[in-house]
Amino acid sequence: MKLYFYYGVMGSSKTANALMMKFNFEERGKRVLLLKPNIDTRSNSDLVVSRIGLSAKAVPLDPQQSILSLPELRHIQVLIVDEVQFLTEAQIDELRTCADHGIFVFCYGLRTDYMCHLFEGSKRLMEVADSIREIKSTCHCGRKAIVTTRYQNGQIIYHGEQIDIGGNDKYTALCYHCWKVGNLGYLKAEKQDDKKR
Repeated sequence: MKLYFYYGVMGSSKTANALMMKFNFEERGKRVLLLKPNIDTRSNSDLVVSRIGLSAKAVPLDPQQSILSLPELRHIQVLIVDEVQFLTEAQIDELRTCADHGIFVFCYGLRTDYMCHLFEGSKRLMEVADSIREIKSTCHCGRKAIVTTRYQNGQIIYHGEQIDIGGNDKYTALCYHCWKVGNLGYLKAEKQDDKKR
């Protein structure tokens, strides 16, 4: 079977796509296991939730945990991982092993962080996945969004810890040009409107 990596910026519907993939396979009678790293604390530890309201139960995964040792893995045909960028290189290699032993493996996540550096899990997937596909999104200026941009108080943040879990309150998707020059576009306009009120 194959190891697939679907990547995109925040807000590009990665999680919604993962949940629709799960539903489609289950509709065809396939046994599906959904995993999520437990570092993602935006919802319950055993729940994957998309921005459009889709949700499903998932098995939370610790960074030191072996995927191959999961008892839930025994009888599945399809493995889907949300927020895969947070997995370790060793865990990605285990996903590769799953694919090599007859399980379809679909991974969804960010390719790079807010500084445009690869996450550990994403880097390894770029090296070993059979198929790498982008889920495209658009910047406020109309160009293709490729940077998940971290911001605070109307300013783009370019340095700090790689991982800071959050949503629309601290991240937005920008093209490289807008990210580089610090153009938050509509977010700045929204903040100015808020000040006027």
